[in-house]
Amino acid sequence: MVLENFDNCRESFSTLPGENNHKKMQKAWFYEEHGPPEVLQLGYLPVPSPKENQLLVCVRAAALNPIDFKLRQKPLVSTTFPVVPGCDMAGVVAAKGDGISRFCVGDEVYGNIQDFNAEGNLQQLGVLAEFILVEENLVARKPENLSFEEAASLPVAVQTAVEGFKVAGFKKGQTVFIVGGAGGVGTLAVQLAKHFYGASLVTATTSTPKVEFVKGLGADKVVDYRKTKYEEVEEKYDLVYDTIVDSKYSYVVAKDDMPIIDITWPPSNPRATHSGLTASGDVLEKLRPYLESGKLKAAIDPRSPFHFCDAINAFRYLETGRARGKVVISPFPS
Repeated sequence: MVLENFDNCRESFSTLPGENNHKKMQKAWFYEEHGPPEVLQLGYLPVPSPKENQLLVCVRAAALNPIDFKLRQKPLVSTTFPVVPGCDMAGVVAAKGDGISRFCVGDEVYGNIQDFNAEGNLQQLGVLAEFILVEENLVARKPENLSFEEAASLPVAVQTAVEGFKVAGFKKGQTVFIVGGAGGVGTLAVQLAKHFYGASLVTATTSTPKVEFVKGLGADKVVDYRKTKYEEVEEKYDLVYDTIVDSKYSYVVAKDDMPIIDITWPPSNPRATHSGLTASGDVLEKLRPYLESGKLKAAIDPRSPFHFCDAINAFRYLETGRARGKVVISPFPS
């Protein structure tokens, strides 16, 4: 059932999970064909029931990532329609299947619900729905000092950022040049380099309006790419961490034979190594002390949060490539 009047989206949705969840319905955004943001529809889908080792989570906030619109735009993976987009969420455990030992009903959790390295199809039911299913090992307890919006903004970006440093074999005291310091992954890569990995020099690129923002994240130096070319950067770095598909050009600031990480596939430079992500609640748990101490902070775009009813415009904005930090959606129907 598709909602013709989107104003109805703002009405309270009172159905709560319980027995016979498969007979209850929830509001969700979904698409039944690939294409632009306008293929998204707002309607009703069944509330799923958790199976063994699964949690049913009532979503309070979600964040969008480039992978979400890329999967919607083209058939990159095997897809069974309808598809609810989205990977990142924060919410409250509403029910749990057999075998769950770490979480109880009522716990506040967050995580990336899509394990891209798992065998089989991706989850059809993404996070732009009132309730989602997620495997226990993919989520962590939400740090108490973070809002649901802040927590939702972190998982995919921080897991991607961590993976890049791991693939590069980055060591304490080394230097790093981060391309795209104001993006979803870049904002966290800057902070991780400074406060988690102990880089001796963190340099990041961004555009003129975002220079002070990136400095505030902890970058020792910020290169305004509108004013300075890569060839004009004087230092050479132990790691070039490219988050914006620019390794074809950015490689020149790397020291000879030192790693170049590119989070896009395929990398635009044959010398670069592609780095993806490992979806894991353990990664989030290891970062808990840094989040709770404030050394690692969520970076949310100033235009966020977008209301649940405004998901199409949230996607449109994300796809301009102008976001500063993460695009977040909240509140959800409750």
